[in-house]
Amino acid sequence: MELRGINERVRKLRQQSVTTEPRIYMERADLMTDAYQQYDGSVSIPEMRAIAFKYFMENKTLCINDGELIVGEKGDGPQKTPTFPELCCHTIEDMQVMNERELIGFKVSEEDFTLQEEKIIPYWKDRSIRKKILDAMTDEWKDCYELGIFTEFMEQRGPGHTVGSGAIYEKGFKDYKKIIKERIASLDYMNDSEAYSKLENLKAMDIACDAIMILGERYAQYARELAEKETDPSRKKELLQIAENCEVVPANKPETYWQAIQMYWFVHLGVCTELNPWDAFSPGRLDQHLNPFYQKEMEAGSLKEEEALELLQCLWVKFNNQPAPPKVGITLKESGTYTDFANINTGGITADGQDGVNDVSYLILDCMDEMKLLQPSSNVQISRKTPQHFLKRACEVSRKGWGQPAFYNTEAIMQELLNAGKTIEDARLGGTSGCVETGAFGNEAYILTGYFNLPKILEITLHNGYDPVGKKQLGLALGKAEDFKSYEELLEAYKKQIEHFINIKIQGSNVIETIYAKYMPSPFLSVITNDCIAKGKDYNAGGARYNTNYIQGVGIGTITDSLTAIKYNIYDHQKCTMEELMAAISDDFEGHDLVKHLVKNKTPKYGNDDDYADEVMKQIFTIYKETVNGRSNMKGGEYRINMLPTTCHVYFGEVMLASPNGRLAHKPLSEGISPEKGADTLGPAAVIRSAAKMDHLSTGGTLLNQKFTPSVVKGEEGLDNMASLVRAYFNMEGHHIQFNITDRETLIKAQKNPEEYQDLIVRVAGYSDHFRNLSKVLQDEIIGRTEQSFDGI
Repeated sequence: MELRGINERVRKLRQQSVTTEPRIYMERADLMTDAYQQYDGSVSIPEMRAIAFKYFMENKTLCINDGELIVGEKGDGPQKTPTFPELCCHTIEDMQVMNERELIGFKVSEEDFTLQEEKIIPYWKDRSIRKKILDAMTDEWKDCYELGIFTEFMEQRGPGHTVGSGAIYEKGFKDYKKIIKERIASLDYMNDSEAYSKLENLKAMDIACDAIMILGERYAQYARELAEKETDPSRKKELLQIAENCEVVPANKPETYWQAIQMYWFVHLGVCTELNPWDAFSPGRLDQHLNPFYQKEMEAGSLKEEEALELLQCLWVKFNNQPAPPKVGITLKESGTYTDFANINTGGITADGQDGVNDVSYLILDCMDEMKLLQPSSNVQISRKTPQHFLKRACEVSRKGWGQPAFYNTEAIMQELLNAGKTIEDARLGGTSGCVETGAFGNEAYILTGYFNLPKILEITLHNGYDPVGKKQLGLALGKAEDFKSYEELLEAYKKQIEHFINIKIQGSNVIETIYAKYMPSPFLSVITNDCIAKGKDYNAGGARYNTNYIQGVGIGTITDSLTAIKYNIYDHQKCTMEELMAAISDDFEGHDLVKHLVKNKTPKYGNDDDYADEVMKQIFTIYKETVNGRSNMKGGEYRINMLPTTCHVYFGEVMLASPNGRLAHKPLSEGISPEKGADTLGPAAVIRSAAKMDHLSTGGTLLNQKFTPSVVKGEEGLDNMASLVRAYFNMEGHHIQFNITDRETLIKAQKNPEEYQDLIVRVAGYSDHFRNLSKVLQDEIIGRTEQSFDGI
């Protein structure tokens, strides 16, 4: 196991973080149940949520790990993950699976099983949001969900994937309480029919402010108690400084670089323990938030560069200490990782449109380079104004082969936000969180609702609306594959099926959104999201300035090559018949060598800058985009698309037969907007030219993976080639690109001997993970990705 970090302190903390076995932490569930048993029914629902949050902060077990400088854990120690029974009340069988499963498991003690069985389940099994959702869904929604047409993020997790306001660096929660008090005083009960509802939300927000301040006060007191017992003078001084920091933040605005980091971390813990916000809450433009504190102290001589880096590395450890809350069933399959999806944006531009790279930007690159941790996910925003030195430094970190940082196009992000109705000021402050999702930081609830299986819709279209794997009629009966006389007829039927299933998905999502707005407000998250206080509305009910719902399209490479194979070989060149192709698909291409050869080796493929295939991609993308974008959600905002899979491309492939492009039954789909494995044969320049033909600016984010062997990117020439590829793609308005720098032989060895490759990290989709923590199917998918070179560019 690698020992990494600026000094012995960080190395020990990092070692503790990466070697501690993840466990279930039941104290939150226990305390939340106590609070509900005591107060539920006597106060409004928003106040009940806030009171329960405060009760937890008043009573949770505190943890200050040996030597750490940033304090606070979601549990009572590293790698402890809380459960959220108000969202998803796990059965005893669920917990047994978590305890015993080989991958992404969580150890559960006998005391935990007893508590769950005797207290948590009896109270929450009929009260949880998951129960309310499943009771409210139609049979056709349940069929589509269970058979892999789409997934639903909020079935086990709350709305999230967001970034709070940068105002937390300018005001403390005492200041927020003053603002809330003033807003309560201004309520108009004569003319505003929602005044009382607003009062309930504002009172809840006020209680939530008290809750986070109580946590800070408790940590200040605890640090002083530890300092009194500490015999090491150096550590005693640190503990007293930690206590002083916690007496300032979160009640007051931070005054120092150290306090600014601690302020963010308290807010992060608040958001992620109030509700499980689809795993992710992110600090956004961390370099721009911290730089004023850094510059002030550097000029005053009260902070040294190595001290600033040490504090960042301590923060990185805190992120890595927090595994994503446990998931079961389909939700685990769509996101099979411990990663909590906090994503730090570095670089980009400033609020006034200037280059956003600063001294802290480089510190963050140094931090991620040295720490080599799965969490937090880190990215660099590259604008036309970004210095080449910064881009090359980011490429230098990336080519070390563990998938970070990812690269994002600042101008594309801004234009995506402007196209979605944001102001230029809000767009400049925006960025990405989670995997690749675009949002107006601090001003927007941009919520992922689930993945959508684009290739599965073709399978159903070719079978007259019937699912041959699930053995159910899910779609519209529009004709069998052999009935379509032209490619245009087939494409029109595919379009109608897309509309049919998107209608089912959005109808269900609108009901789910209504359930969350009514039963599961998030008063603390509302405090730190701009306009919620002013509106007197909760984050989950439309309180944010902007309110967007995303549906994530999966498998664009697979569906493109599948429809291209049909168009090229059946309709345009008559190289085989539809009957022959359908027979080959039914037999998983066994005994159909000629058809398999045609569709795999003699057909244009997406990813090679071939207009024949790329035009098909554009047609499919346009159908999907126009079916989703602009639909109204329940918070006064709209639905939009983005294109990413997490691990859902593996699950979506499991529920499918073979595909017309030669992909075999139950194998993974293509991931992100990347080409199908092995289809991109003309190098990375051709890949980005194909991918750039997609209208990225009409989405909320796209994900492109590229894989190189270490030898391809070595030396100054390799670095220049990487940087040039990023610039070229972004000049073509691509949204995102990321790199796996490894070779097939290493991955095969790691698959056979995982104990010898404990530290091997790879880029999966919008996140990195230990290769040993991936299923064999996902490992095989990554091994099979095309290894690119810059030859001929």
